[in-house]
Amino acid sequence: MTYFGEVKKNFGFGCMRFPMKDGEVDKTELCKMIDAFIAAGFNYFDTAHGYLRGKSEVAVRECLTSRYPRDAYLLADKLTSSYFSCEADIRPFFESQLDICGVEYFDFYLMHAQNKEFFKKYKACRAYETAFALKEEGKIRHVGLSFHDRAEVLDEILTTYPEVEFVQLQINYLDWDDPVVQSRLCYEVCRRHGKPVIVMEPVKGGTLVDLPVGAKEILAGLGGGSTASYAMRFAAGHEGVFMVLSGMSNSEQMNDNISYMQDFKPLSEEELNAVKNVCSILKSKNLIPCTACRYCTDGCPKHILIPDAFSCLNAKQSEHDWNSAVYYNNICIKNGGKASDCIGCGKCEKVCPQHLPIRELLKKVAASFEK
Repeated sequence: MTYFGEVKKNFGFGCMRFPMKDGEVDKTELCKMIDAFIAAGFNYFDTAHGYLRGKSEVAVRECLTSRYPRDAYLLADKLTSSYFSCEADIRPFFESQLDICGVEYFDFYLMHAQNKEFFKKYKACRAYETAFALKEEGKIRHVGLSFHDRAEVLDEILTTYPEVEFVQLQINYLDWDDPVVQSRLCYEVCRRHGKPVIVMEPVKGGTLVDLPVGAKEILAGLGGGSTASYAMRFAAGHEGVFMVLSGMSNSEQMNDNISYMQDFKPLSEEELNAVKNVCSILKSKNLIPCTACRYCTDGCPKHILIPDAFSCLNAKQSEHDWNSAVYYNNICIKNGGKASDCIGCGKCEKVCPQHLPIRELLKKVAASFEK
């Protein structure tokens, strides 16, 4: 079944991990990537005001919307909780997003990072009603939501607002049966409500790309394809999924994704069994399931580079990598606070889509690297 006929193919450009150079978006590299993406027949771009601390929307205007005619691309943006306090705030914020992105309308607009607590706020501020009204005015083509919570909460939202047209979910083969993320259960809620799905985090922030040696060997034994390809194809292979987003940081990643998404084929039975075996290995490592979305770092009063610190600990646990201590000192400490600097305010945990006990995990990082 085809959803949203204007969408070309089932692969979207996630705008949260653009190529960076000296703290700024590398616009030369980004233009090159956008050109390759569009030339390959794809057209869906997904941004948000907070991505890259406000730099993503600006880069979208400078590298995409000012360089291509409006019918050459589809642009998705989001209403994020931290940018409104009441109903009156929403329209001015929305208009500012249009202006920053250099467009007159958004093709897709999402209620961002919905969970039980955020939904209460969006409902009280009539955020959904405002989005539906903007659709009636032609400033939004399709209204949807992105989601990070339990399946019963998603069911409540879709029951309350049946006008929602699509749902963006975190789906990857490691989270498919995870009791916290509940990828499968949330996907099944969408199927019951007849809502098409966009997939985010198909490679779980790089976790399913940089695999431990044993897991890499399993996929290598299949005889072709990058580690990312199996994760992307797993996510895209489910009925009702019309788009899989990939946050790409360089042309190499772009070209790899295009190579198997341009003429997409779902995983075979042999490949599905292989990724199940990879899951078993990853779960045995007890790694921190951080996706490096960096929502936690923006509000950290001690400027701790939390995802980077977790990455160092994962490397140490999965590969016994002695270099992880070097990276922790050279990257995490020199560019931010130490894990032991955490004051336990909990701001990070309130915004973590993975619901991680970040404060306790930082204590583990400190114990591992700050002896």
